[in-house]
Amino acid sequence: MAADGAGTGFEHMGLDGRLLRAVAELGWAAPTAIQAQAIPLALEGRDLLARARTGSGKTGAYGLPVLHKLLCLKEASPALPQAVRALVLVPSAELGRQVGHTLRQLSAFCARRLRVVDLCTHSDPSAQRPVLMEQPDVVVGTPGRVLAHLGGHNLSVRHSLELLVLDEADLLLSFGFGDDIKALLCHLPKIYQTLLMSATFNPELEALQELVLHNPVLVLPLEPQLPGPCQLQQFQVRCGTEEDKFLVLVALLQLRLLRGRALLFVGSLPRAFRLKLFLEQFGIPACTLNSELPAASRCHVISQFNRGLYDFIVCTDEEGPPEPPQRQAQKGGTPGKGKAKAKGKEQAKAKGKEQARAKDPEYGVARGIDFQNVSAVINFDVPPTVESYIHRVGRTARGDNPGTALTLAMPEEHEGLTRIEDALAGENGQSMLQPYKFCMEEIESLRYRCRDAMRSVTKQAVKEARLREVRDELLNSEKLKAYFEDNPRDLHVLRHDKPLHPAIVKPHLRNVPDYLVPPSLRGIVRPGPRKRKGPQVPRGPGPRRGGKAPHRTGNPLQSFKYSRRGAKGRAVPTP
Repeated sequence: MAADGAGTGFEHMGLDGRLLRAVAELGWAAPTAIQAQAIPLALEGRDLLARARTGSGKTGAYGLPVLHKLLCLKEASPALPQAVRALVLVPSAELGRQVGHTLRQLSAFCARRLRVVDLCTHSDPSAQRPVLMEQPDVVVGTPGRVLAHLGGHNLSVRHSLELLVLDEADLLLSFGFGDDIKALLCHLPKIYQTLLMSATFNPELEALQELVLHNPVLVLPLEPQLPGPCQLQQFQVRCGTEEDKFLVLVALLQLRLLRGRALLFVGSLPRAFRLKLFLEQFGIPACTLNSELPAASRCHVISQFNRGLYDFIVCTDEEGPPEPPQRQAQKGGTPGKGKAKAKGKEQAKAKGKEQARAKDPEYGVARGIDFQNVSAVINFDVPPTVESYIHRVGRTARGDNPGTALTLAMPEEHEGLTRIEDALAGENGQSMLQPYKFCMEEIESLRYRCRDAMRSVTKQAVKEARLREVRDELLNSEKLKAYFEDNPRDLHVLRHDKPLHPAIVKPHLRNVPDYLVPPSLRGIVRPGPRKRKGPQVPRGPGPRRGGKAPHRTGNPLQSFKYSRRGAKGRAVPTP
């Protein structure tokens, strides 16, 4: 059964007045499509199976009815004992913190009546035990962490739970939490309301819904997987070599052709460090979202980015990069190489165990995290799947804000890029990923600098950079933990975009002399070294639908386009 949109404002949904005040404070002038459909049904007590694209307001769609129902229970029975009555399961620690923050914002005017706790704030379970002993009304956490507290008798919901929320349910399964969720269900009462929110539907999700949903209402807002071309402009550049990729990126950043803040997506963590070290060669500050660091550190990176302390984050998504053709060919094996094959399997298995120990299993960035005011998403590596592309690009053009996506593809990645184009093609079959037209000859003068920087970023430099970041994190955690507890305002001093410097940095690469600037851009762009920004006053929540933040217009990604008015072979910048 699909629900129809109510088409009314928040004030006509019967929500508690204190929640409406919080909604107004956040600047949510009108409900999004998923909110307009899901909130009235959830308030009726129905189980929901809702699908909506990333950035569509799913947290508000389940957060408001959950808080409203808890308030109604307390108003109807003042003598009701304090207990955990709502459980929100999320796939990653970063998303858990964000959801907890949003729910606390929505309950700001009834904070004395409702208490929200997210189990992702502290990495040490023992530090969470005293908080859970106070019986908060709402608990947010990953299935693994919630199950650990249930097994340790720090948390009990068998006789009190009223609402269960599974946020980004498809990611919960892809992160390997399926078994944890099934084990967790044994600790729940027989009757409770379930709200299952997801961006995609798949067979595994259908099996899960049979376990947690009872006669659910299917909520499917009529919306595309990504915003339309009026809001989101998508471009592609087909590069001949990997060196061309680095050349295009350094031209965009060093010539200031990219305006605003951007997320740079790569396929693996070593690639992320290589790109960060490459940008350091040109004096371009950037930080990495490192899955080897604690969740608190990663959330601090996101917080500083949202506050405007730096403009570029290099990150990976939840899916690993596709295997190269050579490795796929080796899987078939060849006669006479049984011992080598077995040895290779053992090495791969050992390497996999090492990576599993190093990386946080609750890490996830591509979807759910609310990066604010992202002007552009650059896919430095082509996403491995169509879903991964949608999740990455969904970090920009959120709410009513415009955004731009640029994907760089080498010949071996063209097949994956074509698959994405076909899946996202318009009604007339036209590709939504338009060619980002510019003249490569115009930036040839920067190639030798790009090549020089790439040679400096060796595998050993990448390895040392990863070790140094982990070592610095440990040092900061041990020496500054007590200090930050007494002086929380000084936490902003800790920066994540500091140069790692394991590679040899050549100072002359920071500046771009006039003779290296493409002729069509001379007098228009003013390249120069980017300076680190100083501490800024923390902002409020990012711009939402109907929010108070100024609406940005225009394409943040300038390009070189051939023009009939320009000289033959001369590129002129687009307006």
